[in-house]
Amino acid sequence: MAATALIDHSPHHPAPAAPLANASNLILIDNYDSFTWNVYQYLVLEGASVTVYRNDEITLKDLIALNPTQLVVSPGPGHPDNDAGISTSAIEYFGGKIPVLGVCMGEQCIFAAFGGRVDVTGEILHGKTSPLTHDGKGVYAGLPQDLPVTRYHSLAGTHASLPECLEVSSWISGGPDGGKGIIMGVRHKDLLVEGVQFHPESILTAEGRIMLKNFLRMRGGTWTENAKFQKEDATDSKNTSEVNGASQGNSKESILEKIYRHRKQSIAAQKEIPSQRPSDFQKLYDIDVAPPLVSFRERLRKSPYSLSLLAEIKRASPSKGPIAMSICAPVQARKYAMAGASVISVLTEPEWFKGSLDDLKAVRQSLEGMPNRPAVLRKEFIFDKYQILEARLAGADTVLLIVKMLEKPLLEWLYKYSQELGMEPLVEVNTLEEMEIAVALGAQVIGVNNRDLTNFEVDLDTTSRLMNGVPKDTIVCALSGISGPKDVRAYQSHGVGGVLVGEALMKAANVTTFVSELLGGTDSKSLDNSKHPMLVKICGTRSPEAAKAAVEAGADLIGMILVEGRKRCVPTSTALAISRVVHQTSNSSMPDSKIDTMLQSSKATDFFDHSTSSFARKSRALLVGVFQNQPLSYVLEQQRLLNLDIVQLHGSEPLEWAKLIPVPVLRRFGPNDAGLATRGYHSMPLIDTVAGGTGQKVDIMSVTKRLGLDPGLRVILAGGLTPDNVESVIKAAQTRQGSVIGVDVSSGVEEDGIQSLDLIKSFIGRVKGQ
Repeated sequence: MAATALIDHSPHHPAPAAPLANASNLILIDNYDSFTWNVYQYLVLEGASVTVYRNDEITLKDLIALNPTQLVVSPGPGHPDNDAGISTSAIEYFGGKIPVLGVCMGEQCIFAAFGGRVDVTGEILHGKTSPLTHDGKGVYAGLPQDLPVTRYHSLAGTHASLPECLEVSSWISGGPDGGKGIIMGVRHKDLLVEGVQFHPESILTAEGRIMLKNFLRMRGGTWTENAKFQKEDATDSKNTSEVNGASQGNSKESILEKIYRHRKQSIAAQKEIPSQRPSDFQKLYDIDVAPPLVSFRERLRKSPYSLSLLAEIKRASPSKGPIAMSICAPVQARKYAMAGASVISVLTEPEWFKGSLDDLKAVRQSLEGMPNRPAVLRKEFIFDKYQILEARLAGADTVLLIVKMLEKPLLEWLYKYSQELGMEPLVEVNTLEEMEIAVALGAQVIGVNNRDLTNFEVDLDTTSRLMNGVPKDTIVCALSGISGPKDVRAYQSHGVGGVLVGEALMKAANVTTFVSELLGGTDSKSLDNSKHPMLVKICGTRSPEAAKAAVEAGADLIGMILVEGRKRCVPTSTALAISRVVHQTSNSSMPDSKIDTMLQSSKATDFFDHSTSSFARKSRALLVGVFQNQPLSYVLEQQRLLNLDIVQLHGSEPLEWAKLIPVPVLRRFGPNDAGLATRGYHSMPLIDTVAGGTGQKVDIMSVTKRLGLDPGLRVILAGGLTPDNVESVIKAAQTRQGSVIGVDVSSGVEEDGIQSLDLIKSFIGRVKGQ
């Protein structure tokens, strides 16, 4: 039957392949199974010339006389010892002479032919699909892991009787032998003989035709001979391209193909590492340790500019070489976020782009606790759902799927899997045909790469040309080659939703200025902490009268020591009286805070800028309870009893407590202490000495050095402050306007160990310029 007369009834409908010269006489032994037709169909569609013989209607002698180019043994009912006819003896004869493949019972025949035992598995499967784990060799070359494969069997080869000459090539994860469950495939270690227990010919098996295609490419009787033939074929192909200039461009490996090949090798090796195996990643995901997601699609719709910005972290590229090799990914990410990026793209390919998954993890961690944070994109050459799960666990909100490098079935499979993990992918296209594939896929966000990945040439008009036919609700982003405002003007009128910028941003002297000039306009709702009045905290308050005087003088925070044994500790009755005064005393002199406007901003806001709003009230001061190394249960009880607005932790309490306390947490640190700038826990760091309230000064040089390392860090400063020195200390400590948002005083407003109302008023006046 001619190949063109066959119809592929799988969902993919590919065109028949050209006839294969090396598969001109393939013999298929039929073990009386209806699936034999499907096997035949797939083989013919892939270019083989196939003749079928029932297992009891031809002798081995007659079969030898036919001189087959390949032998395939079909599925069938029963046991290979009793119901396979000539199958086992044919395998024994042709093994080592020509390529041999067994399917289902055919695989069991291979197992039995070399001395193994086929026995019941304990389960009867009829049309069940299971995720397949494989070794990436033989028929599985180039295929992703966890492929859904269709199973019709109750028998299988046993691990205990596996012949020494065979190796397990695929399996269902879980069970004996180091995680290998039921054997799904075997391969002879020397002879070119391979078997699969499942049905690659079933329409429910992913990449089944590719498996059979891989088999048909094999030549010789041994794996050594096959490797030699493959090498010769590659050399012949190269020579042909050098002689015939017209074919040279088609046979030369493109940059994309080379990167793809290298990544497949790297990922295959990575999967063998304990803790990084697919099963390890799945267990991590199952216990929900993956960081929280933001919606990629919805975040793209929020931008302070007319176009959303996808800002890329890229150290190098194949076309440009090194771009910014010394860049610190999380530092750059925060710059992008504060400049208004809706998405931060992190390249994780290590050879050509000099990225890593560690970059992505660090970027995600640097955005922790940031209100309206950008979505994080893993920019990678993804071909395996392993990479998608790896990205999700590392903190990605979305991944890139490149249509050019993925066959339709694989693209669809990866797209759906990404959605299952809560991540809407960015689907990349470069041609009209690829755009049609992306639209048919239902992609909600499509990126048009202005750079052709086969030769890395850039055409900025590519995006505009492909806009026709894109559904109205689909977000289209222009990728690559954008370096200035002139490059984006046309996109605004053509309905493009976002632009990805990498190299130009990495080289920009000032990221915020560059982005504003590139996309136009600024976000008027962004926070400027330098314009907010300095906060004042009066600590060690021991009487309602002192609290009232401090509030009326303009104090923003009133602190009570609740640590037994400390000289300023107040009893519960006094603490309740102070609480009532603070909550009932209004302060009309407090200026309206502008901080809450950040919550309406379409830009991201640094965590400490956002948490500053917890310390600013329009109508009254806030009550702070100070604790030191006391049980969490006691802290929670006192917070409820005294109606504390803020809890201050002054000891060695775990950072995680801040997430368990229902009000903002002010936490003491020395200027060089670890965790001071960690986002997402304490609302604000308080820089002070360990004891506190002793009048001992903090080393201001250490404070300024620490603040200089992190532009987003905000602190309240304490330690030896008095009305006489507070202005000079603030001036010395401020590395930039807004880095010190408040000051805390205790002993500096006391006389003979007693709070002085005059000193309190003087201190507040000096700070606030009253």
